[in-house]
Amino acid sequence: MSTPELVTVERDGATAVVTLNRPDKRNALSLELREELTGVLAELAAGDDLRCVVLTGAGSAFCAGMDTSEFGGDRAHKEQIVELSIGLFRALASFPKPVVAAINGPAVAGGFALALLCDLRLAASEAKMGFLENRRGIPPSYAAARAALPAALATELCLTGRVLDANEAERLGVVKEVHTAGGLLPRARALADDIAAAPPSASLETKRRIVIERDTSWRLLFEAEEQALREALLG
Repeated sequence: MSTPELVTVERDGATAVVTLNRPDKRNALSLELREELTGVLAELAAGDDLRCVVLTGAGSAFCAGMDTSEFGGDRAHKEQIVELSIGLFRALASFPKPVVAAINGPAVAGGFALALLCDLRLAASEAKMGFLENRRGIPPSYAAARAALPAALATELCLTGRVLDANEAERLGVVKEVHTAGGLLPRARALADDIAAAPPSASLETKRRIVIERDTSWRLLFEAEEQALREALLG
């Protein structure tokens, strides 16, 4: 029996829907999933005919964060965890084309960070989001939060681990819109199509400037978090 793809890509003209496809594990980021998603992002970044991406999850969750069942092991395994984690978040943070997150369910811990690194976020009415790892003594990604959210809100969510429901997330500006479960992906596709319809000189140049701001304003925060991850896992 063949192994199902951990990341699926559905192309439609100038847009693509990228789906985390590990629904039985709430799309937790296993090593294989991190590696596969990083590769998909690299391929899509290189495609001249692609203008916008929708990122979503299969099943009832967007992403439950890192797969903690894979933590531990020998040093080589720990180094793989660190490098694949850093590589994935760098790939999304620097992705050169607009990305719309369709948050179809819980987006927590590293899954929330993934959503925050997207340019626009839409949520299903049953979605929840927050940095649950804070409650386990693991520092959340303040860099991802600060790159997307006002300082006061980013600080609160990272320090308290408070979980937002979809309506509160919309009120606070964490997500742009809230939709029914059935209406979320069609609306995200429509939004992506609208973005993709703009001349590349407008949309891609705008995204280039977004990446420049992210790199210049928040680089030190991202680098500090990467170093903290290395120290936590490698000693």
